[in-house]
Amino acid sequence: MSYYNPEDLKKFPNITEFQEKMGAKFFDWYGEVFAEGALTVREKCLIALAVAHSESCPYCIDAYSQSCLKNGADEEQMMEAVHVAAAIKGGATLVNGVQMMNHVKKVLM
Repeated sequence: MSYYNPEDLKKFPNITEFQEKMGAKFFDWYGEVFAEGALTVREKCLIALAVAHSESCPYCIDAYSQSCLKNGADEEQMMEAVHVAAAIKGGATLVNGVQMMNHVKKVLM
């Protein structure tokens, strides 16, 4: 059984139901974040798609795949964004290996 239900994405606006004040503030902020600014909406959607993959959020992957297409990104750009996320996540894992190496060297010396 999977906890992921694609239909639940449609219910996202309902998160205000149990805490209306904070939910409303979140959606105001969220809307402002994704408004055109120094970055285009298309660029922001590509960033969001990459982060969605890095965070392994199936709801976000669905939502931002749609948003990317709606805002003019193509399949190649979307996959490139996913590869950027994968490279950063992989690099972050590996760079933490330096901490392990430092620790092992201390223990063995």
